[in-house]
Amino acid sequence: MPRDDEPPDDVASFDDAADAYLESDTHREGDDLEQLATWCGDASVALDVATGAGHTAGAIAERGVSRVVAADASSRMIATALEAFAGLEGVVADAARIPFDENAFDAVACRIAAHHFPAPDAFVDEVARVLRPGGTFAFEDTVAPEDPAVDALLDRVERLRDPSHVRSHPTERWDDWLTERGFELEAVHQVRTTLEFEPWVDRLSPSTARRDRVESLLLEAPEEVKSILEIVVEDETVVSFSNRKALIRARWSP
Repeated sequence: MPRDDEPPDDVASFDDAADAYLESDTHREGDDLEQLATWCGDASVALDVATGAGHTAGAIAERGVSRVVAADASSRMIATALEAFAGLEGVVADAARIPFDENAFDAVACRIAAHHFPAPDAFVDEVARVLRPGGTFAFEDTVAPEDPAVDALLDRVERLRDPSHVRSHPTERWDDWLTERGFELEAVHQVRTTLEFEPWVDRLSPSTARRDRVESLLLEAPEEVKSILEIVVEDETVVSFSNRKALIRARWSP
């Protein structure tokens, strides 16, 4: 799920990680996945933006939505999604340039991807454009911690582990982007997710130097930051930590 304006090498990194994303516990399961799929369950035609390996699109299709389109900037991600989940349509597309007409979908979903987008406001514009009036936007992404020190550390860790990471934004920023464009917020939740360190850090195959630096930053974090991020250390090795995600259901009400 790369940024909209990334060079080919970054897209290739997601191509190479498609199988890892397919097997990722964070992406393939969870109450958050079920919630987003349920929010889209009444649609006839749905779009999943930055689908990755297709878990959200597949879950929406399992709710009985007759047509589900999976979109991603990585062609390998799309191929993986179509192979893994029956009945999907696939399209290679950037989140800020969705190649569909106005009012094309009853529901649009985007799960754990928008922190890769360099222009999240343009993405919201596109969602509004392709949604039919009254349509549902089901959204989830990591959010910036409220404490500036924690935010700075987590942002540095994310960028080291994944150079395509742009920025996690506060929930309130997403609320503003949506309401400014005419969306009605129907539900806003925050959830905390525990991430097992090894599969998380290795998913995009960072260099040994980057991987070691990521772990060092978490190991050397002040105790108050370790507490907020719930960093678990055993034998001088990071076992897990946590982050927060926002789940937002918004109705397009132009």
